[in-house]
Amino acid sequence: MRPWYKRLDWPTILAWAALVGVGLTAIYSSTHGPAREFLLDSVKDNANKQAMWAGISFGVMVTIFLMPARFLIRMAPVAYVFCLGLLVAALVFGREINGAKSWLQFGGASLQVAELAKVGTVLAVAAFLSRTNVRSVQAGLNSGYIAAIGGLAVIILVPTALVILQNDTGTGLVFLAMGFFVVFWSGLVSLPLVGLAAASGVAVYLAIVNPWYLAIFALLASAGYMLWTRSKLLTGLAFAATAGIGSIANFVLYSYLQPHQVSRLVAFTDPQKYASTAGYHVIQSKAAIGSGGLFGKGITQGTQTQLAYIPEQSTDFVFTIIGEELGFVGTAFILIVFSFLILRLVSLGQEAASAAPRLFIAGVTGIFLTHILINVGMTIGLMPVIGIPLPFVSYGGSALLANTTMLAIALTLHARHDEFAVYRTG
Repeated sequence: MRPWYKRLDWPTILAWAALVGVGLTAIYSSTHGPAREFLLDSVKDNANKQAMWAGISFGVMVTIFLMPARFLIRMAPVAYVFCLGLLVAALVFGREINGAKSWLQFGGASLQVAELAKVGTVLAVAAFLSRTNVRSVQAGLNSGYIAAIGGLAVIILVPTALVILQNDTGTGLVFLAMGFFVVFWSGLVSLPLVGLAAASGVAVYLAIVNPWYLAIFALLASAGYMLWTRSKLLTGLAFAATAGIGSIANFVLYSYLQPHQVSRLVAFTDPQKYASTAGYHVIQSKAAIGSGGLFGKGITQGTQTQLAYIPEQSTDFVFTIIGEELGFVGTAFILIVFSFLILRLVSLGQEAASAAPRLFIAGVTGIFLTHILINVGMTIGLMPVIGIPLPFVSYGGSALLANTTMLAIALTLHARHDEFAVYRTG
């Protein structure tokens, strides 16, 4: 049998290094070019701080590679409880940044505990379901099925609620998306029901974009379910999941939210209408990416970047730096590497013969994919601006450390898959 270190997926590690390298380059450009004169002193050192966090993250990755895989799963309850403790501590003692009270200060370092909580939560989900006889609960509604779904819901919803209470709704949505991917991959819910959950998400999005699009989608989804399932019950559920949930979302949006909250959610649909407020980010972001052309303007040469037109550029809007200064080639490279990373993780998950690595990889894939779609989508005007960083690329030590930790655990569980005979579910 090959030793575990020869089974490490080196292409995935190279993809991690490429993304971190591009991120460091973009952060350096936004803090060492002409833009430097517009920045606070605390921001001018972001490139060095991110490089330090990259080194720490690499050290954590190597350390995790040396850990037994079964130890990682056994430690899941401890990690989960510890992460919940951090979330509660942030609510009580945390530091508020950009409206979210999700930071804890440890000496000279600040940690965004919501990012770290993803690690403990996805570990707990994988450990819980790996000890559940999935085959026995897939047959239908029984006590085992209810226990599995109920336990999974509790594990995910508790940290989600704590994160939302910190006023970090974007990160809270990531926890829910992770749960969706794990449920789909585990087979606990049938494909038509998974489709209903996905359709309800699309309906909420269309309720923000245009109610007429929602109406058309509801009719098409209902007709599609009738042709697919031949079930009146599922067809009715499809209509409820689209027209019903979409209408509720539209009602809540315009009847209960404050005007400034509404503008943040809908500004991407017509940024010029909100040009002086929430639409400003979208206008400047699209201008930066569109002006990059094929090869970009060059590092530290982007007009929008170096004149500091785009707020939070090295964090949530780092993709605009790449688009403006590295052009289409740079953005295409990033998207290709991300696509490779996601597809590679899917492949590793499919290769796993045991529940623990398979479900953990499913959760990590869901987290990464959600971050990528929302972050890139909001920079090009397809998604609301909700403050979600680009994995491995955006500035932020907590996010880089958490994402690297999840990736390292996924690779370790895959490389040491032979340790999971006790968790095998077939």
